[in-house]
Amino acid sequence: MSDSIRQRVHALGLTLPTPSQPAANYINHVISQHQLFISGQIPMLDGKPAYVGRLGDALGDEEGAQAAELAALGLLGQLSDALGDDLSRVVRTLRLGVFIASTADFQRQSVVANGASNLLVNALGDKGRHVRTAVGVCSLPASVAVEVDAIFELQP
Repeated sequence: MSDSIRQRVHALGLTLPTPSQPAANYINHVISQHQLFISGQIPMLDGKPAYVGRLGDALGDEEGAQAAELAALGLLGQLSDALGDDLSRVVRTLRLGVFIASTADFQRQSVVANGASNLLVNALGDKGRHVRTAVGVCSLPASVAVEVDAIFELQP
């Protein structure tokens, strides 16, 4: 398999997006010792927020999973940017955080989060396997349905 993140994503029939710029007073990623922390990514299409609405209300499970996958694609764009597109620098994905805007009675956060988890594993292989938190929240930036962040372990 290729050590290019971009090529791995392309092999899945997807295009790695240009990394978005921070919307406020923060940075996209930070490396501390052997860990790479990537800020939350929302689903973006053509430079605009996509999948606006809440799960259990305006959006269904399948749309939520698609939103999570699209947000995770942005995460991979940030990963590629942070590492010069060199997947060989990644030991593994340590943690994936998935925040899901949902109604109070929505209980399928894990189904939605699988959209992001599946993309990471499909694109990165075993390096994409991770622990995960899937949390329902009342709202997210730009009224999107999903936001994801991640922590990666890097080669010393």
